Amino acid sequence: MINACRDFLDLAETHSRRWQRALQYEREQRIHLEETIEQLAKQHNSLERAWREAPTLSANTPSAPTTEKVGSERLQKGEASDEDEDTEYFDAMEDSPAFITVTATENTQHRHSQSNLSGASGGQTNDWNQENVYPSCNDSGKEMQPLRRRRSHIPDKPNYSLNLWSIMKNCIGKELSKIPMPVNFNEPLSMLQRLTEDLEYHELLDKAARCESSLEQLCLVAAFSVSSYSTTVHRTAKPFNPLLGETYELDRLEDFGYRSLCEQVSHHPPAASHHVISQRGWTLWQEITIASKFRGKYLSIMPLGAIHLQFHSSGNHYVWRKVTSTVHNIIVGKLWIDQSGDIEIVNHRTKETCQLKFSPYSYFSREVPRKVTGVVSDSGGQAHYILSGTWDDKIESSKIVQSSKGGSGSEGKQKTVYQTLSPKLLWKKYPLPDNAENMYFFSALALTLNEPEDGVGLTDSRLRPDQRLMEAGKWDEANSEKQRLEEKQRAVRRRREAEATDALDDGREYEGFQPQWFHKRTNAITGETNFVYKGGYWEAKDSQDWSMCTEIF
Repeated sequence: MINACRDFLDLAETHSRRWQRALQYEREQRIHLEETIEQLAKQHNSLERAWREAPTLSANTPSAPTTEKVGSERLQKGEASDEDEDTEYFDAMEDSPAFITVTATENTQHRHSQSNLSGASGGQTNDWNQENVYPSCNDSGKEMQPLRRRRSHIPDKPNYSLNLWSIMKNCIGKELSKIPMPVNFNEPLSMLQRLTEDLEYHELLDKAARCESSLEQLCLVAAFSVSSYSTTVHRTAKPFNPLLGETYELDRLEDFGYRSLCEQVSHHPPAASHHVISQRGWTLWQEITIASKFRGKYLSIMPLGAIHLQFHSSGNHYVWRKVTSTVHNIIVGKLWIDQSGDIEIVNHRTKETCQLKFSPYSYFSREVPRKVTGVVSDSGGQAHYILSGTWDDKIESSKIVQSSKGGSGSEGKQKTVYQTLSPKLLWKKYPLPDNAENMYFFSALALTLNEPEDGVGLTDSRLRPDQRLMEAGKWDEANSEKQRLEEKQRAVRRRREAEATDALDDGREYEGFQPQWFHKRTNAITGETNFVYKGGYWEAKDSQDWSMCTEIF
């Protein structure tokens, strides 16, 4: 038995060494494959950016063959070569049945024109094949031309090298919260200004306010919710963290009929409240708190809080939340941003819903990068419109004329086949200004957000000295000012903490910091307690009485 055990031990050691060599080989192969995939991803990203920035040949060549144009469109949509050109497949929404859409022919459209599904436009027999995407929307409210000429460029971004050693020296012996991060990682806009960028495609809401059909209105609201991500595709730099009590106003009343106000209402955790009112029939408000998770190779940014949109004439009240933004290649490689997750937009007056799915980017997927799909349903759960597109380019909608149960998919789920009319464009991204790559990839609206303006509040982001110095290209001076403002804010926080301790010792209540233009209220729809606009800012601006503002700069 001892001899047999010794033989077994020798055999086991031999096999163990063999398996260890095989395991080491597999590890080396995996590392090599990861490096290869990373290089391919970088090349793919560069080629995709070059393709997007290159001028379209067919636009400059009138005699270009029709087949070449169709082929380029199919390539842009990312359709598989072995699929029929009139059929488009969509990913299934989470917690909802999978579906396929098939574009209906002209004869099929007439055959189903009297079906029950034709009531998707609120009982009106509208033809979505007309030039106007929304027949029940009144186009009388055309956009007014801006009365003031806004700036179209800012100083080019300096080519500063990032000295990691200087950052590490500042970390020695300091708490993590007190480490001053240089402006090299920033763009010359604050988080309040980035939040205001959601209004870049406000005309979608202007048009939605004129819609008679709540389902068509919901399509436009969904397109607006997607459009807010279009500016992030190249914007990898972080905005300035607002100081507590910092505000930002965007007064476009004469140009586009709306006024917007943001205020930083909390510093730990950072939270900002936003309120917009438009003379063209809608009001939008939100409170966004940023939560983040660092996973080594990527950083996940999760905006918490609901966005509310109410239309004045109909009383339709829409609520939705933002998806997760992920910044990849934090440690090594070129930074790039992806959006992923689900958005549910609910009309709380009619109980109609829109389910949007932001598909995460995958190296091995055949799907179009940055793909977004959605379904617009009535209060009974019956689907009426299919939404498709990408969050960095455009969103289209297709009206459903017939639905039927199909076969099971790869995951065993039964797919629903939707027969739709031809897709109609809801939203298209504006092209970036010339020389945008040297101006932080700012859009036309972003270039105007930090433009100096008279009459704004004393706490407005335009008056931040560190942000203004960075925009002017004086990054060394900007870093000094940034460190001064952060230390000043820490001193104010220490003073408040001391006052709270004294009040507790004396048995008194300590109110603490209270925002100037927002106050806490419980929302009747979501049940959440958050900050909403209490009024008074625009009246103070008209009278230029800023005596109630706190000195924060």
